[in-house]
Amino acid sequence: MTYLIEQQNMKELRVELTRFMLAYKFALDEIGTKVRILREEFRLIHEYNPIEHVNTRIKTPESIMKKMQKKNIPATLDDIRENMRDIAGIRITCSFVSDIYIINEMIQAQSDVEVIEVKDYIKHPKPNGYQSLHVILKIPVFMSDREEHVYVEMQIRTIAMDFWASLEHKIYYKYNKQVPERLTNELREAAFTAAELDHKMERLNKEINILKEIEHDDQDNLSLEDTGSTKTMIQMMKRIALDKLK
Repeated sequence: MTYLIEQQNMKELRVELTRFMLAYKFALDEIGTKVRILREEFRLIHEYNPIEHVNTRIKTPESIMKKMQKKNIPATLDDIRENMRDIAGIRITCSFVSDIYIINEMIQAQSDVEVIEVKDYIKHPKPNGYQSLHVILKIPVFMSDREEHVYVEMQIRTIAMDFWASLEHKIYYKYNKQVPERLTNELREAAFTAAELDHKMERLNKEINILKEIEHDDQDNLSLEDTGSTKTMIQMMKRIALDKLK
Protein backbone atom coordinates (compact mmCIF):
# COMPACT_ATOMS: atom_id res chain seq x y z
CA MET A 1 0.00 0.00 0.00
CA THR A 2 2.80 2.42 0.92
CA TYR A 3 4.46 1.70 -2.42
CA LEU A 4 1.25 2.47 -4.34
CA ILE A 5 0.83 5.76 -2.45
CA GLU A 6 4.41 6.74 -3.25
CA GLN A 7 3.87 5.90 -6.93
CA GLN A 8 0.71 8.00 -6.99
CA ASN A 9 2.51 10.90 -5.33
CA MET A 10 5.35 10.67 -7.86
CA LYS A 11 2.87 10.66 -10.73
CA GLU A 12 1.11 13.75 -9.36
CA LEU A 13 4.46 15.48 -8.88
CA ARG A 14 5.48 14.75 -12.49
CA VAL A 15 2.17 16.14 -13.73
CA GLU A 16 2.58 19.32 -11.68
CA LEU A 17 6.18 19.79 -12.82
CA THR A 18 5.11 19.28 -16.43
CA ARG A 19 2.30 21.83 -16.04
CA PHE A 20 4.72 24.21 -14.35
CA MET A 21 7.19 24.21 -17.27
CA LEU A 22 4.48 24.12 -19.93
CA ALA A 23 2.91 27.30 -18.52
CA TYR A 24 6.14 29.19 -19.24
CA LYS A 25 6.37 27.73 -22.74
CA PHE A 26 2.79 28.75 -23.49
CA ALA A 27 3.38 32.24 -22.03
CA LEU A 28 6.35 32.68 -24.38
CA ASP A 29 4.18 31.48 -27.27
CA GLU A 30 1.62 34.15 -26.36
CA ILE A 31 4.05 37.07 -26.09
CA GLY A 32 5.94 35.79 -29.14
CA THR A 33 2.72 35.89 -31.16
CA LYS A 34 2.07 39.47 -30.05
CA VAL A 35 5.54 40.55 -31.18
CA ARG A 36 5.24 38.68 -34.50
CA ILE A 37 1.94 40.43 -35.22
CA LEU A 38 3.52 43.83 -34.57
CA ARG A 39 6.53 42.92 -36.71
CA GLU A 40 4.35 41.74 -39.60
CA GLU A 41 2.12 44.79 -39.38
CA PHE A 42 5.12 47.12 -39.55
CA ARG A 43 6.55 45.16 -42.48
CA LEU A 44 3.39 45.18 -44.57
CA ILE A 45 1.76 48.50 -43.69
CA HIS A 46 4.42 50.92 -42.51
CA GLU A 47 7.57 51.99 -44.31
CA TYR A 48 9.82 51.05 -41.39
CA ASN A 49 10.05 47.98 -39.16
CA PRO A 50 11.64 48.73 -35.75
CA ILE A 51 12.01 45.05 -34.77
CA GLU A 52 15.27 43.52 -36.00
CA HIS A 53 15.47 40.21 -34.08
CA VAL A 54 13.44 38.26 -31.52
CA ASN A 55 14.79 35.50 -29.25
CA THR A 56 13.08 33.52 -26.51
CA ARG A 57 14.38 31.18 -23.83
CA ILE A 58 13.24 29.18 -20.80
CA LYS A 59 15.61 28.48 -17.92
CA THR A 60 16.64 24.85 -17.62
CA PRO A 61 15.76 22.91 -14.43
CA GLU A 62 19.48 23.01 -13.54
CA SER A 63 19.56 26.79 -13.89
CA ILE A 64 16.41 27.10 -11.78
CA MET A 65 17.98 24.96 -9.05
CA LYS A 66 21.15 27.09 -9.01
CA LYS A 67 19.17 30.30 -8.67
CA MET A 68 17.03 28.77 -5.92
CA GLN A 69 20.17 28.02 -3.92
CA LYS A 70 21.71 31.42 -4.67
CA LYS A 71 18.56 33.36 -3.67
CA ASN A 72 17.55 30.95 -0.86
CA ILE A 73 14.16 30.34 -2.48
CA PRO A 74 12.13 27.56 -0.78
CA ALA A 75 11.81 24.38 -2.84
CA THR A 76 8.11 24.68 -3.64
CA LEU A 77 6.57 25.44 -7.03
CA ASP A 78 4.57 28.36 -5.62
CA ASP A 79 7.70 29.98 -4.15
CA ILE A 80 9.68 29.42 -7.34
CA ARG A 81 6.82 30.81 -9.44
CA GLU A 82 6.52 33.97 -7.35
CA ASN A 83 10.19 34.69 -6.59
CA MET A 84 11.81 33.74 -9.88
CA ARG A 85 10.30 36.02 -12.50
CA ASP A 86 12.80 35.42 -15.30
CA ILE A 87 12.22 31.72 -15.95
CA ALA A 88 10.69 32.68 -19.31
CA GLY A 89 12.35 35.46 -21.27
CA ILE A 90 11.95 37.24 -24.60
CA ARG A 91 14.57 39.56 -26.07
CA ILE A 92 13.66 42.06 -28.77
CA THR A 93 16.45 43.78 -30.69
CA CYS A 94 15.77 47.13 -32.35
CA SER A 95 17.72 49.45 -34.63
CA PHE A 96 17.35 52.63 -32.59
CA VAL A 97 16.85 53.61 -28.95
CA SER A 98 13.55 55.34 -29.75
CA ASP A 99 12.28 52.04 -31.20
CA ILE A 100 12.76 50.40 -27.80
CA TYR A 101 10.26 52.68 -26.13
CA ILE A 102 7.82 52.48 -29.06
CA ILE A 103 7.72 48.66 -28.89
CA ASN A 104 7.52 48.73 -25.10
CA GLU A 105 4.49 51.05 -25.18
CA MET A 106 2.75 48.89 -27.79
CA ILE A 107 3.21 45.70 -25.77
CA GLN A 108 2.17 47.34 -22.49
CA ALA A 109 -0.94 48.85 -24.11
CA GLN A 110 -2.41 45.42 -24.86
CA SER A 111 -5.35 44.76 -22.54
CA ASP A 112 -4.39 41.23 -21.49
CA VAL A 113 -0.81 42.15 -20.54
CA GLU A 114 -0.10 43.15 -16.94
CA VAL A 115 3.05 45.18 -16.28
CA ILE A 116 4.67 44.21 -12.97
CA GLU A 117 8.02 45.97 -13.01
CA VAL A 118 10.14 48.13 -15.32
CA LYS A 119 13.91 48.57 -15.02
CA ASP A 120 15.34 51.11 -17.43
CA TYR A 121 19.06 50.40 -17.73
CA ILE A 122 19.22 52.72 -20.76
CA LYS A 123 18.44 55.91 -18.88
CA HIS A 124 20.24 54.47 -15.82
CA PRO A 125 22.99 52.05 -17.01
CA LYS A 126 24.45 49.48 -14.63
CA PRO A 127 27.89 50.30 -13.16
CA ASN A 128 29.56 47.96 -15.68
CA GLY A 129 27.98 49.89 -18.57
CA TYR A 130 25.17 47.43 -19.34
CA GLN A 131 22.17 48.99 -21.09
CA SER A 132 18.77 47.48 -21.84
CA LEU A 133 15.12 47.93 -20.98
CA HIS A 134 13.82 45.15 -18.71
CA VAL A 135 10.08 44.68 -18.19
CA ILE A 136 8.43 41.99 -16.08
CA LEU A 137 5.04 41.09 -17.54
CA LYS A 138 2.26 38.75 -16.55
CA ILE A 139 0.82 36.88 -19.50
CA PRO A 140 -2.48 34.93 -19.32
CA VAL A 141 -2.27 31.25 -20.24
CA PHE A 142 -5.49 29.27 -20.74
CA MET A 143 -5.02 25.57 -20.06
CA SER A 144 -7.57 22.75 -20.10
CA ASP A 145 -8.64 23.14 -16.48
CA ARG A 146 -7.28 26.51 -15.37
CA GLU A 147 -6.15 30.00 -16.27
CA GLU A 148 -2.68 30.98 -15.14
CA HIS A 149 -0.95 34.35 -15.24
CA VAL A 150 2.70 33.69 -15.90
CA TYR A 151 5.70 35.96 -15.38
CA VAL A 152 7.75 36.72 -18.48
CA GLU A 153 10.82 38.93 -18.57
CA MET A 154 10.97 41.10 -21.71
CA GLN A 155 14.28 42.70 -22.63
CA ILE A 156 14.42 45.30 -25.39
CA ARG A 157 17.75 46.68 -26.62
CA THR A 158 19.52 47.98 -29.69
CA ILE A 159 21.85 45.92 -31.87
CA ALA A 160 24.84 47.73 -30.34
CA MET A 161 23.63 47.03 -26.78
CA ASP A 162 23.03 43.38 -27.64
CA PHE A 163 26.50 42.99 -29.17
CA TRP A 164 28.11 44.50 -26.07
CA ALA A 165 26.06 42.34 -23.68
CA SER A 166 26.95 39.18 -25.62
CA LEU A 167 30.67 40.01 -25.55
CA GLU A 168 30.58 40.92 -21.85
CA HIS A 169 28.82 37.61 -21.06
CA LYS A 170 31.47 35.59 -22.93
CA ILE A 171 34.35 37.37 -21.20
CA TYR A 172 32.66 37.05 -17.81
CA TYR A 173 32.45 33.26 -18.07
CA LYS A 174 35.81 32.84 -19.80
CA TYR A 175 37.47 34.29 -16.69
CA ASN A 176 35.17 32.30 -14.37
CA LYS A 177 33.51 35.53 -13.20
CA GLN A 178 36.89 36.97 -12.10
CA VAL A 179 37.50 39.46 -14.90
CA PRO A 180 40.71 41.52 -14.61
CA GLU A 181 40.11 45.16 -13.71
CA ARG A 182 41.75 46.34 -16.94
CA LEU A 183 39.19 44.41 -18.98
CA THR A 184 36.22 45.61 -16.91
CA ASN A 185 37.36 49.20 -17.45
CA GLU A 186 37.69 48.64 -21.20
CA LEU A 187 34.28 46.96 -21.31
CA ARG A 188 32.75 49.94 -19.54
CA GLU A 189 34.36 52.30 -22.06
CA ALA A 190 33.09 50.09 -24.89
CA ALA A 191 29.56 50.37 -23.46
CA PHE A 192 29.81 54.17 -23.57
CA THR A 193 31.14 53.97 -27.14
CA ALA A 194 28.20 51.74 -28.13
CA ALA A 195 25.79 54.22 -26.53
CA GLU A 196 27.40 57.08 -28.44
CA LEU A 197 27.06 55.07 -31.66
CA ASP A 198 23.36 54.55 -30.92
CA HIS A 199 22.85 58.29 -30.41
CA LYS A 200 24.72 59.12 -33.62
CA MET A 201 22.78 56.59 -35.70
CA GLU A 202 19.51 57.86 -34.23
CA ARG A 203 20.41 61.42 -35.21
CA LEU A 204 21.35 60.36 -38.74
CA ASN A 205 18.10 58.42 -39.08
CA LYS A 206 16.09 61.48 -38.01
CA GLU A 207 18.01 63.62 -40.48
CA ILE A 208 17.32 61.19 -43.32
CA ASN A 209 13.62 61.06 -42.44
CA ILE A 210 13.36 64.85 -42.41
CA LEU A 211 15.10 65.11 -45.78
CA LYS A 212 12.73 62.46 -47.19
CA GLU A 213 9.75 64.50 -45.97
CA ILE A 214 11.19 67.65 -47.53
CA GLU A 215 11.81 65.85 -50.83
CA HIS A 216 8.24 64.56 -50.73
CA ASP A 217 7.02 68.12 -50.21
CA ASP A 218 9.25 69.24 -53.08
CA GLN A 219 7.49 66.74 -55.36
CA ASP A 220 4.14 68.12 -54.27
CA ASN A 221 5.35 71.59 -55.19
CA LEU A 222 6.45 70.69 -58.74
CA SER A 223 3.23 72.11 -60.08
CA LEU A 224 4.16 75.52 -58.67
CA GLU A 225 6.08 78.00 -60.74
CA ASP A 226 9.78 77.20 -60.37
CA THR A 227 10.92 80.71 -59.54
CA GLY A 228 14.12 81.76 -57.79
CA SER A 229 12.15 82.75 -54.68
CA THR A 230 10.57 79.27 -54.47
CA LYS A 231 14.00 77.61 -54.62
CA THR A 232 15.31 79.97 -51.95
CA MET A 233 12.38 79.19 -49.65
CA ILE A 234 12.86 75.43 -50.05
CA GLN A 235 16.59 75.72 -49.28
CA MET A 236 15.79 77.80 -46.21
CA MET A 237 13.33 75.15 -44.97
CA LYS A 238 15.98 72.48 -45.38
CA ARG A 239 18.53 74.46 -43.40
CA ILE A 240 16.06 75.11 -40.59
CA ALA A 241 15.18 71.39 -40.42
CA LEU A 242 18.86 70.39 -40.29
CA ASP A 243 19.67 73.03 -37.65
CA LYS A 244 17.04 71.53 -35.37
CA LEU A 245 18.97 68.26 -35.37
CA LYS A 246 22.19 69.86 -34.09
